[in-house]
Amino acid sequence: MKKYSIVRIGSEYVVQAGEASILKVSSRRQADKLVTDAAELLQQGPASSEGEQPSIGREASEVS
Repeated sequence: MKKYSIVRIGSEYVVQAGEASILKVSSRRQADKLVTDAAELLQQGPASSEGEQPSIGREASEVS
């Protein structure tokens, strides 16, 4: 994972990766947990079953 930092801006905490602001949360504890969870997921590698690529989409009934 890239080098990250957690910076307090006003009453919120911003997670930064390098120079980019990635995420804004209301507590330092929550920011720490989210960064730890993300690092663990990145270490696991891609989540695919039987060679399928994960996809994001809507059910046809949800499209207007």
